[in-house]
Amino acid sequence: MEQETAKTTYLSQEEEAIGTVKIADDVVAMIAALAATEVDGVAAMNGNAAKELLSRVGVKGLAKGVKVDILNKKVKVELAITMEYGFNIPATCQRVQNKVKSAIENMTGLEVTDVNIRISGINVAH
Repeated sequence: MEQETAKTTYLSQEEEAIGTVKIADDVVAMIAALAATEVDGVAAMNGNAAKELLSRVGVKGLAKGVKVDILNKKVKVELAITMEYGFNIPATCQRVQNKVKSAIENMTGLEVTDVNIRISGINVAH
């Protein structure tokens, strides 16, 4: 059980006088997903939760298009996103990478080494 806990959480802080702070991988994935959907041109994560449908689908469904690997305080993130039609893919992905990296580093103190993006679809609104 100890090994499983170590795999899915990251020990952020260890202060014997106060206690410890552990951050679950799912939390880091959620931060990445929320940051990505804040960028104009991103319609959804993995086609599961468009911004407008977030309240119906729930925030848990948002992180389904995110994979996070944490090793030695370094984070690798893989995102599968659906983009809005008409947006420049390379420029939008660069903004997503910067936003995700910044959000994770600022909120967790971890170093983000990779933010890899896979475009899983294009949303064509009529």
